[in-house]
Amino acid sequence: MEQRHIEFKPDDFVLVQQNVRIMDKKLETKPTTFMKDAFRRFCKNKSSVAAAIILAILIVLTILVPWLSPHNIDNVRTPEKFLAPKLFKAGTGFWDGTREKTHVVYDAVNQVPALSDKYSVAAIKQSLVSLTVDPQPELIDSASQYGTGGVIMLATDAAVNNKDVFMSSKAVDFTDKGGYMLDIVFGNEEDVGSSKLGEYCVYLKAGDRPEDKIMVRDFSRDYSPISFNISQAMKDHGMSSFTGQVVFEVRSTADAFRYILIESVKLSGGERAKNKDVLEEVSFENATLMINNADKNSQGYWSCSGRKGIHNSEIFYCNYVIDTYMLVYGDADLVTYSATELNNWIEKGWCTYDYTVGPESFVRLTDDCPVDFVESQTVLKVTKKLSSITARGWNYRKMGYDKMPSFILGTDASGFDLFKRAFAGLRTSLILGVCTAAFCFLFGLVWGAVSGYFGGNVDLFMERFCEILGGVPWIVVMTLCILHLGNNIFTFFLALCMTGWMGTAHRTRTQFYRFKGREYVLASRTLGATDKRLIFKHILPNSMGTIITASVFMITSVIFSEATLAYLNLGLQGVQSFGVMMATNQQYLGIYPNLVIFPAVVLALMEISFNLFGNGLRDAINPSLKGSE
Repeated sequence: MEQRHIEFKPDDFVLVQQNVRIMDKKLETKPTTFMKDAFRRFCKNKSSVAAAIILAILIVLTILVPWLSPHNIDNVRTPEKFLAPKLFKAGTGFWDGTREKTHVVYDAVNQVPALSDKYSVAAIKQSLVSLTVDPQPELIDSASQYGTGGVIMLATDAAVNNKDVFMSSKAVDFTDKGGYMLDIVFGNEEDVGSSKLGEYCVYLKAGDRPEDKIMVRDFSRDYSPISFNISQAMKDHGMSSFTGQVVFEVRSTADAFRYILIESVKLSGGERAKNKDVLEEVSFENATLMINNADKNSQGYWSCSGRKGIHNSEIFYCNYVIDTYMLVYGDADLVTYSATELNNWIEKGWCTYDYTVGPESFVRLTDDCPVDFVESQTVLKVTKKLSSITARGWNYRKMGYDKMPSFILGTDASGFDLFKRAFAGLRTSLILGVCTAAFCFLFGLVWGAVSGYFGGNVDLFMERFCEILGGVPWIVVMTLCILHLGNNIFTFFLALCMTGWMGTAHRTRTQFYRFKGREYVLASRTLGATDKRLIFKHILPNSMGTIITASVFMITSVIFSEATLAYLNLGLQGVQSFGVMMATNQQYLGIYPNLVIFPAVVLALMEISFNLFGNGLRDAINPSLKGSE
């Protein structure tokens, strides 16, 4: 092929930018580091930033609340248990330390709800915010101390055939003078049905002989009221005095129970000075009260050989709102203090008192004094010295408080401040979780890196070891550690770390197998990079995103594991922990839901926040995303 020769002349070329100065452009972005770039990417993830803020707040609270709160979480204080959450003044209707109860038995005598016996009527009355009594009573067939009215149901026992039933009063002294009267009112047969009512008789009994009985009404089914003149009957029988019992006898049948209903029995007249107490105790117009008294005392004003119960007893119910703080810390009942206690208060400068003047001389000087005013005093007759005073004061002062306390989240069954206990327990759980996660992360990272990088027999041996150790159930490992080393925080840490690192090790091994064959790793190896440099400079940084995310989740996993063990009665002992608190309070979920709801909310916040924070952290430290928006 013929080759042509072309000759170029200088005039053939023209400089395009001959009037323009050419230089490198200035970089528009500022120089940065890997950490700055990672932080910038993390801040662009709004959900991760919010999660980080929530975690920071929770961590600060776990440090400050147990330290700054003056409330008790160490010694059980039973009077302060189950106080309602309080942030506002009582009566505002929201978060005010009150509790609302519906359909509660009403104590009609004292006009208060029937609460526990440990609260006095005065304390309950001063604590009530509102009280509404149901207008209509409910009828019950059981004796209640808050019931009233009704009828006594005297029944034969069908299991014992041909044996009559007797109900006898205490013996009463009668004479033929003074006009003793016996008035009996029976219940309405419609209450139980006429077919169930049996034959009965009523008589006055002084002995077992026929002539020792004065019949009031012979066996019949007549349930009309009885008005019987005992003194006149005694004259008719030629008796001047008579000591006997009022007896109701119900005839037994072989086929079924038989009843009589007695609404009231009244004995009146006669020598009132002599028989007054007995007559009043034997008489009754309130059948429910009669049954209650017969069950509670041993005097036996009425005894029964069969079944004696109550029918159609009236009981009222009410709805109320009560200030739980006033109930516990409010104005106390009268309390007797010794002269030694009073002198101790005077020496401390809490009050002044002159027993020669009397209770009106009492002056309260400081809030430390547990007494508001003195009701009375006792002076020894022989020595003419003060023995004791009877005084009244606020209960919270007796409990050691300078002012009436309030608990923002209430108290639990031990009287512990739930707010302080929750964050004290969370602090223990977080310390356990962070320490366990840190150890498992570091150990698992080294183990997985060695196994994944070197491979071969090294990897085979290390994997088989993990499989053997992982085959032992975690709960078995934990139980064995607790049995041999005790139930403490170190045992939990050790047991969790024995198998907890394997998850990190497996993920690290997988990432090393993924990246160790990449071109940039092979190029570095070709250029003479050492194993150490390849692991820590080229492979590990690209693997850290997934590994760190999983390690962050391990913290919440440890907290859940500790809570699970607490439900199995294997929880931490001797320290406050989140799991133990949750396990203790779960039994009160239906009655006092605040004891479980708040810890559950904190736990949920932690779980969600750690999840979002871990996701943001994974994207932030991923080298492949460096420089991306």
